[in-house]
Amino acid sequence: MRLFAATLATETHSFSPLPTGIDSFKEGFFLRPGEHPEQAPLWCTEPLWVARRRATADGFTLIEGSCFYAEPSAPTNQRDYEFLRDEILTQVKEALPLDGVLLGLHGAMVAYGYDDVEGDVLERVRAIVGPKCVIGVELDPHCHLTVKRVKIADIIILYKEYPHTDMVERAEDLLDMVLKTVRGQLKPVMSLYDCRQLTNDCRRLAWYRTDMPLMRDFVDRIKAIEGKDGVLSISIGHGFPLSDVPEVGSRVLVVMDKDKAKGDLLATELGLDLVSMRGQPSWIDKCPVEDGISAALEYQGAPVVIADINDNAGGGAASDNTTVLRCLTERKVESAALGPLWDPIAVRLCFQAGEGAKLPLRIGGKIGPDSGVPIDATVSVIGLQRDCWQSSGSTRNRLGDCAAVRIGSVEVVLCSERTQALGLELFSNVGIDPLTKKILVLKSALAFMIPYGPIAKKVIFVDSDGLMGKHLTEIPYKAITRPIWPLDDEATPHLLL
Repeated sequence: MRLFAATLATETHSFSPLPTGIDSFKEGFFLRPGEHPEQAPLWCTEPLWVARRRATADGFTLIEGSCFYAEPSAPTNQRDYEFLRDEILTQVKEALPLDGVLLGLHGAMVAYGYDDVEGDVLERVRAIVGPKCVIGVELDPHCHLTVKRVKIADIIILYKEYPHTDMVERAEDLLDMVLKTVRGQLKPVMSLYDCRQLTNDCRRLAWYRTDMPLMRDFVDRIKAIEGKDGVLSISIGHGFPLSDVPEVGSRVLVVMDKDKAKGDLLATELGLDLVSMRGQPSWIDKCPVEDGISAALEYQGAPVVIADINDNAGGGAASDNTTVLRCLTERKVESAALGPLWDPIAVRLCFQAGEGAKLPLRIGGKIGPDSGVPIDATVSVIGLQRDCWQSSGSTRNRLGDCAAVRIGSVEVVLCSERTQALGLELFSNVGIDPLTKKILVLKSALAFMIPYGPIAKKVIFVDSDGLMGKHLTEIPYKAITRPIWPLDDEATPHLLL
């Protein structure tokens, strides 16, 4: 048995000011066959990593393709997308004959000329491998579950958890099903239900958090159904409402063994249950930045995490907004650390000055109006480290070169590669102990909760003026299919496939 695996992934914010091109993927990761590290998967490479570890025991030959990933930003330019896609397609052709293909994709990638990148990749892979080859795909739940990709793939599985903690487990499930399908033990059929909604709480941007009771109960119910009566997999596509494409929105995908009619009924039942959650709060309200800092200072316990969710690089923001940092420094807050703030120029100047140096430095506020006003200050360079990484669950993520600077009593981690706050290494790489701080300001929406949740005595979400702070009703959509809730009151859910 011969299986091929590869990754091409990013999450596209249609209104981000940051262009996405080949260098964006080189800053994320740009790995040719055999270059993927052994120790842990990277974002969206779980199918390849799991298959590599299981190939010998499960009796198949794995042919590894390239793995490409870029941090979320604007649509990828057409030339570079086609270059990356065609490299993987060439590898698929050279790997023939194939019994199966495993693709680690994000699911919300958009390129100029391609609203449905993943559908385009799958269509071209299918044309190469033929109808009998089993194609299995793992997607992030913040994906677009388009009709095209569901029709073409044999099996699609999404992570269930948000924050994402189960990527490897879902890759294991995917490989199990692909192997059983190749061996004739399963005949997967998929049913797709469109909830005609963007999220369950527009005002609070509650993208179906599974660490909150509403979605926790729903996901636990789904897990209890799987593996019984022919139900192979159930996935909830949250959607990524910041992509302006026709098929954006929340959808339910059911994979059954043979019984399509039963899958249709189950997808409809679960889809209507998801629709019933409209408007029910499952988020924590954001508060003004000043109020959030005051609440953190007043709280008797440490560390207190302040989440700057509106400047989250994981959703397409620049991560160079200065609003929270300015408030901290103007109020002369002590025992506070903030990161990551993306500013490769400032990082370069810090390395030139050297650890222990004091220098006048302009920080942040570089990309556009949503970045705030740059901060000009005399800083002390307190830590420098090249080629830094941080971890999130079972995955690793690049930070690039990092410089820690002190402005008054506030310590700031500057990074050369744009990314959100994930692991504790964000601070420890440059000699900052996060456990000793009263306040930790993290530029992230929710992924930080995996490592920081266990140490945080309190978490406060603040409403800065970063890119991610706009309500869905304020976003100038042009391509999205209407009607859809909450943009429209009359949005009728229905079975698609």
